[in-house]
Amino acid sequence: MKTALVTGAGQGLGRIIAARLLENGYAVTLAEIDPEAGLEAEAELAPLGPVRFIKTDVAQESEVRQAVDAATRDGRLDLLVNNAGISRGGPIASLSLEDWNRVLAVNLTAAFLSVKHAALALRAACGSIVNIASTRAHMSEPDTEAYAATKGGLVALTHALAVSLGPEVRVNSISPGWIDVSPFQKKSRRAPALLSKADHAQHPCGRVGTPDDIARAVLFLADPANGFITGQNLVVDGGMTKKMIYV
Repeated sequence: MKTALVTGAGQGLGRIIAARLLENGYAVTLAEIDPEAGLEAEAELAPLGPVRFIKTDVAQESEVRQAVDAATRDGRLDLLVNNAGISRGGPIASLSLEDWNRVLAVNLTAAFLSVKHAALALRAACGSIVNIASTRAHMSEPDTEAYAATKGGLVALTHALAVSLGPEVRVNSISPGWIDVSPFQKKSRRAPALLSKADHAQHPCGRVGTPDDIARAVLFLADPANGFITGQNLVVDGGMTKKMIYV
């Protein structure tokens, strides 16, 4: 059976990625810092296939190593999805070094740590890595410096790893645009989507994205049939980064 490790998998985008992987024959380990979300996701996803929650602060190397070990079977790991991410914004003059460093640790350093400890098992499986970046690697809103810097770094890390780990391991990233995850949070935070017609209409494709849009992209990039794709960043944003917007 194929194996996958998904970070930040307790809720939102990570939970749906894990669900679709289970439906496609993977055994999935959920690396998640929030025990409430992780245990809930484990129970909710269990009918789909073998799934295990490991409480993981992805910024802590020992905990990342533990999650990788839990996901690895017979020395093999087929897929690593670096999805965990946080955002702490605000005017640059008042952004604390502590917040800056925490965002870097969770969004970027964590991907380095997971690959560091998973590389041997991924090579054994001729596996794949998918890093979840963001369109904020390519465009910005005000007061998002830490988040944008980490997502840009993740795109660069992707092509660096593709060169270093190839040909055995393929490494790609996905840059999601506006993805509505509100219905897919843990139950205590879950809420219906509150989207206006204008929210949808501003996208060239006519709608806001869903987690399944990204999960399908993960499955595409992980598929060995697409073995000629590595070092790439796939933008999945309904066309927004290609749209000129004038005020």
